[in-house]
Amino acid sequence: MKEKKLTFLPKLTLVLISIVIIGYLARIGQTILAPLFFSFLMALLFTPFANFCERKFYFPRALSTFAALLIMMILIFGLVYFFSTQLSDFADSFPTLQKQISKSFYNLQIWVAKTFQLNFKSQMDYIDQGLQKLLASSGVILGFTVSMFSTMGAFLVFSFLFFIFILNYRSLLYGFICSVFDPKHLIKVHEITEEIQKIIKQYLMGLVIQIFIASTLTVILLTVLDVKYAVLLGVLTGLLNVIPYIGIVISGLLAGLIAFVTGGDKIILVLMGYVGIHILDANLVLPLVVGSKVKINALFTFLGLLIGEALWGISGMFLSIPFLAILKIIFERIEDLKPWGEILGEDSKRRRLRRRYKISKHIVLEEKE
Repeated sequence: MKEKKLTFLPKLTLVLISIVIIGYLARIGQTILAPLFFSFLMALLFTPFANFCERKFYFPRALSTFAALLIMMILIFGLVYFFSTQLSDFADSFPTLQKQISKSFYNLQIWVAKTFQLNFKSQMDYIDQGLQKLLASSGVILGFTVSMFSTMGAFLVFSFLFFIFILNYRSLLYGFICSVFDPKHLIKVHEITEEIQKIIKQYLMGLVIQIFIASTLTVILLTVLDVKYAVLLGVLTGLLNVIPYIGIVISGLLAGLIAFVTGGDKIILVLMGYVGIHILDANLVLPLVVGSKVKINALFTFLGLLIGEALWGISGMFLSIPFLAILKIIFERIEDLKPWGEILGEDSKRRRLRRRYKISKHIVLEEKE
């Protein structure tokens, strides 16, 4: 019997209906699905370590899983402790910072009035009142902080549990994925699965290196310019840099604001430094350590960020890019879905030879595919 293929319109209708249903399920299942996907990414990242422990030290599966969990918990809680101490120092100096902000806005008001010969007194009074209310609303800030940390606590608890299950039962899950397909496609399924695992691991490791480099460069920049909270702003910039375009803008504006209220003559240098770091990251660091195999074009990157934030909030913004990268890898390796993979990537006409950077006679860095 000859197989019938759907025409474009019915196929498009089914795709749109499927997207709406999946989006609705993702929205109502945020509490479970967001930590589940995060745990899946972390399990992929720590699988080589768990395999190494089992192969080299003959660890049983449960012991290698808990060893990987211990390392992940140390890294995450170390990051949480770092931000807690830094934010505590920031909170201690908040009254001083509040006075500096008020003084800076007052000086800005005088400068605008003198430069443009305009009377902004009444307008600036409203701004000052609003600013004072914002800065004085410690109860609102405290409530938001408590809510954020409680949400993050639930997210981490679910993430740790899912991480244990996924890493401990990785062979079972892999066997299930292979068994649901027709046996004649088994070899191709194995190839696709292994390639996805390999590329995603490389991608995640590249992101970790990118965060480290961006954080280091930012800390050096802010320390040289003698901007307060240089370490806090540097690490925050590295983490936000995972969110393309938006992350560097938010962190740059935040650093510029701190520089403005603690010494307004440095704000231009801070913003110029952030632009320089972004250019270096986009044109050198990103191609070398992340590569272009999972590179998503600007249009779908921005759409992914908006949809991720709408579905899962801040965690959705961080997880949307790896999710699109996984979809792109899968789409490009399935014949019927190749057009979707191509539209997520860069324009094929812009492909060029990979760049090489000769550091020394024996050290050459080459751009990843």
